Amino acid sequence: MYGDGQWGVPGYTAVRELGSGAAGRVVLARRDYDGVEVAIKYLSDELRSDVGFVARFRHEARLLGTLQSPHHARLIDYVESGQGSAIIMELVNGVSLREILKSEGPTGAEAALTVLKGSLRGLAAAHAIGVVHRDYKPENVMVQADGASKLVDFGIAVRAGEEAEAAGTPPYMAPEQWSGAPAGPATDVYAATAVFFECLTGTRPFRASNVMVLAHQHQSAPPPVEEVPAALRGLVGRGLAKDPAERPPSAEAFLTELEAVAAEAYGPDWEERGRRRLAALAGLLALLFPIRLDEPVETETALAETRFGEPSGVGRSGVGRASRALGKLPAKIAVTASAVGVLVAAVVIMVNASSDEAVLQARTSEVTPTTPVPATSASADPATPYEEPTAEETTPEPETEPSASDAPPPSVQQPVASRPAQIATHVKRPARTSEQRPRKPVRTPTPTPSAALRMTGDVRTPEERRESATTPA
Repeated sequence: MYGDGQWGVPGYTAVRELGSGAAGRVVLARRDYDGVEVAIKYLSDELRSDVGFVARFRHEARLLGTLQSPHHARLIDYVESGQGSAIIMELVNGVSLREILKSEGPTGAEAALTVLKGSLRGLAAAHAIGVVHRDYKPENVMVQADGASKLVDFGIAVRAGEEAEAAGTPPYMAPEQWSGAPAGPATDVYAATAVFFECLTGTRPFRASNVMVLAHQHQSAPPPVEEVPAALRGLVGRGLAKDPAERPPSAEAFLTELEAVAAEAYGPDWEERGRRRLAALAGLLALLFPIRLDEPVETETALAETRFGEPSGVGRSGVGRASRALGKLPAKIAVTASAVGVLVAAVVIMVNASSDEAVLQARTSEVTPTTPVPATSASADPATPYEEPTAEETTPEPETEPSASDAPPPSVQQPVASRPAQIATHVKRPARTSEQRPRKPVRTPTPTPSAALRMTGDVRTPEERRESATTPA
């Protein structure tokens, strides 16, 4: 017994329910002594009192025990007691084909062929021991993470040719199942082809919602082969033939025909591509897997690599040098950027420093005398009158060191009648601002000092100085 009060197989701990139906439920469980995870199918309590259903359930377990194929779930144990009946099976960690079709739609031709091939192998193993599945449908095909598929649920399987009541899933039942005729391997071929059609198109070959109309379509309506790719129409037409004799006689024979058609239409590696496609579709539904995928799925993958030819005239050594140079390119860029930054900083500092220095430039300016110009003495030479300096004559020249030739001659201390006042003119320089643009220097003639302007303390004429020199004091 476990949590919800229902009976459980001793020695196993239920983890969670994987699914349920009218016949019972399937539970994910863990074996207590080694921790192996398994799937346990329990017969429902309502059917446990029906002797016929119990016998059928027991028959399913017996059939699973005789099947030894990697393409279907393997039987581990069968337990029957007064409290219930259970089939313990290998856990297929995957998702049903029904979930893939419902979620992603058509699988594509190569993936559909891969699913059909895996299913036919599982059916062929059952046909080899004389067992007919009778309930092949997308819900009973499990697609694993690597793209491989397995066949499950042999609940209504019978011996080939055995009289049995009509049973199956209506959208996939062969015409002989509708009429109550004995089922044979061709019955499973019909159901497998109907599922193949659905993988190719996303819809079933016959879609009536009324059961009687659906039975008529399966028994009389021609299959809509025009909806599938042209290369596969012959395969679909033979698999959905109304007469069992016109279909391939077994899953093995149908499998041989499938491989020939697939290789001719899609190349020799069609199965590998189809398996990768199935693995990708199953991976999209990984949350529906019974147990979590701890590691990435390993699949064979073809990698495409593009190689560019070497430039003409460049050998392997040249390419190697170019590769090494490209590898050092970031470091060179960083060094160059640093050097440029230092250079820019130095230029900025020099410009700022030079802007503070005085610049000597000749320019014209206004003369603003601070004192009136005194008149010259009456004893001055009338031939050389004093002229008031003009703006051009007072234009300041760049300051230079006075030389001996430019210095005025030393004054001779002689008695004079009058001493002219020294003329002082003050030139007001306009303040230079950062906004003022330097004007083009204007060349002005430098005034030549005349005899009248070279004044000394002695204002006598040369004759008077000679007379004075000869006259005793």
